[in-house]
Amino acid sequence: MADDECIGDGSEDLEQEKSQKKVAKYDSGAADLEKVTDYAEEKEISASDAFTGAMTLIGDRRNKEAAEKMAKERELLKVSIKKEDVELIVKEMEIPRSKAEHTLREHHGNIVEALISLTN
Repeated sequence: MADDECIGDGSEDLEQEKSQKKVAKYDSGAADLEKVTDYAEEKEISASDAFTGAMTLIGDRRNKEAAEKMAKERELLKVSIKKEDVELIVKEMEIPRSKAEHTLREHHGNIVEALISLTN
């Protein structure tokens, strides 16, 4: 009877070992899956950071361009132009007054250069 108990214990131990191996196998699979999901999450976060950085860079560039454009407009407003020259350009070229004034200012009040640039 002692032999039967030993045999019974051996098969129970063997079954326990098998079940432990299965559990260990599944645990390692779960650990691998967790590593993969962690890696994927890190990639998403880094991609999100890169996207945010790119958007910030684009926004900064637009703001800089807008500031440069405003500075250029301020400089053009300082240029003095004659009303007669503006009227002549508006009548002859049939363009709005604002475009005529802007073109004249770009060419520092020189009507000949302004007309040439408008015809080209």
